[in-house]
Amino acid sequence: MAIHHFPQEREEFVSAIDALTAAPIRHEVKWEEIPAPSRLAPFSWAAEADVVMHDADLASGKFIVLYDPEGREDWSGRARIVTLMQAQLEHEFALESMLGDVAWSWVTESLELAGAEAHELGCTVTRVVSQSYGSLAARPTTVDIEMRASWSPDSLDLGAHFGAWSAILCAAGGLPPQPLSVSPLHPSHRARGAPHLSASKDH
Repeated sequence: MAIHHFPQEREEFVSAIDALTAAPIRHEVKWEEIPAPSRLAPFSWAAEADVVMHDADLASGKFIVLYDPEGREDWSGRARIVTLMQAQLEHEFALESMLGDVAWSWVTESLELAGAEAHELGCTVTRVVSQSYGSLAARPTTVDIEMRASWSPDSLDLGAHFGAWSAILCAAGGLPPQPLSVSPLHPSHRARGAPHLSASKDH
């Protein structure tokens, strides 16, 4: 039987992903591996997920790991995590001027609570309010929120970062912070369900 010897960098990346996928995350997050972008880094891995509670989809997202053994100046390191989170909120959030600040706090607090040490953290929050008039006035006002966040992990111990991403998704879906083994009874802001995922832009 032939034995294949992979370069050390590939073995390092594969080990990091194996540990990531074995790490505990919030069980409301149902994820699956998807094809990763291949031209952004020598090594990459990706997953997409939905936050599901009581058979309702509360939020959705993507999680991408990029790894370059040579390091990248714009990453300030060898690895970069790129994420996308989407949810539809209640119409009361249409007038919430601090929604962007709240969404940013979901990112920073989730990373901190998970112990996911990182640097070069950035986030863009987009809010789209849809209101209908005339013959369509009966349609309810909807508020879609999209968050694109990326950061450079301090090490290739990525399990905590995957867990932090699951917590950000749950926050966007209206679920309060909880230990990974505890389930909330109801969403706090009753997110209506995530819109269909759009193509991820890379940070």
